[in-house]
Amino acid sequence: MFPISDDNPTLRTPVMTIVVLVATWAVWFWVQGGGTPLPLAISVCDLGFVPGEVSGRAPLGLGVPLGVVDGQPLACVVDDHRINWLTPILSMFLHGSWGHIIGNSLYLWVFGNNVEDSMGRVRFVAFYLLTGVAAALAHLAVDPGSPVPTVGASGAISGIMGAYLVLYPKVRVRTFIPPFFFLQFPAWLVLILWFGSQVVSGLPDLSPLRREISGGVAVWAHVGGFVAGALLARLFENPELVRRRRVVSDAKVVWS
Repeated sequence: MFPISDDNPTLRTPVMTIVVLVATWAVWFWVQGGGTPLPLAISVCDLGFVPGEVSGRAPLGLGVPLGVVDGQPLACVVDDHRINWLTPILSMFLHGSWGHIIGNSLYLWVFGNNVEDSMGRVRFVAFYLLTGVAAALAHLAVDPGSPVPTVGASGAISGIMGAYLVLYPKVRVRTFIPPFFFLQFPAWLVLILWFGSQVVSGLPDLSPLRREISGGVAVWAHVGGFVAGALLARLFENPELVRRRRVVSDAKVVWS
């Protein structure tokens, strides 16, 4: 089930949602080489969030295989560089593949523009970054010694989705159900099902055997971001913008 749009028009152009998307794609092409193997591997290793580096629990010098480029095996080595403390934010603008960035961009556009419309531009950016950091901390809490770099905006976007659940639970969301179905569901159903799937997928990571059975996705970052977003949504919403949206919505009901 993939959300593709919603019945929830905005009152203002979602400037900061667009800015975040442009920044993310700029990083993908200029820093990560549009997925070219070597720049991609270097960016993930140097700027990705490594829980074990932040916690100090991963042994310095430990190498994590990153694949083979031009016949040469690559590995990401655990270090103690100062930039590691910035990776919870830097990693939010990095991605691991075309599918990764396209999927995240779709989710951010569908849900982010309305959340920005209720928060305002400055609050929205602060909210986005804060929930992204909360997602990284959730991942750190579940696997503090992991030497594996993680990248992606999924944690912050999960925060946006958590806020959308609180702010617009009854809005109809158009979803694509492979291979051929396009259906509409209330946002609360789409988001609760998504959240539930993340929790179920993350349960193996709580097992002592998680390194052997983990699927390689930091799903607890998604869970942490979503919960943070739901809890912080009302704190970050702008009452005046919410009032304006309500007035416009009520007017449409009267004229319809």
